[in-house]
Amino acid sequence: MLQTVLINILRILFLVLLQSLVVSKIQLLNGLVLPWVYIFGILMLPFETPRWMVLFIGFITGLMMDFFSGPLGLHTSACVFLAFMQPIIQRALSPREGYDLTQRPTVQKMGLAWYLTYAGILTLLHHSWFYFMEVFRFTDFFYQLLHIVLSSLSTLVLMTIGQYLIYSSKGGNP
Repeated sequence: MLQTVLINILRILFLVLLQSLVVSKIQLLNGLVLPWVYIFGILMLPFETPRWMVLFIGFITGLMMDFFSGPLGLHTSACVFLAFMQPIIQRALSPREGYDLTQRPTVQKMGLAWYLTYAGILTLLHHSWFYFMEVFRFTDFFYQLLHIVLSSLSTLVLMTIGQYLIYSSKGGNP
């Protein structure tokens, strides 16, 4: 258990630094496409992670991102919302026999279709919260919607590539 906690802490720290120092500098289509890969750390928490811990990890992750990129509270609120929704989406997508609680939600364990649905829904929810709270108005609604969809797709593509880079096809569980 301690090893799992340490691995998750290191993964989230790495993702926040990667996001802050590299990925946030890459803005395609004049800033319309901006992937937020740091949420990968929250999405990859094992199924057995208690809900209070998922919320706490979401809060700390968002706080770290706010520290690096501001404005304060924007990433924190989006990450807490993501952490709140994660168990709900996991329950909605649960297989009939349930989850093996020792597993992580990976492509190798759950399948590509399940992972794309799981990560896609949660990424859309996170990005919708983030971008609508950022502008805090519904003017230019379709532009914001396009921004959300394109950024979500780019985030999902990078997270799926990350799945194949991190986890071996033999089902390794780092």
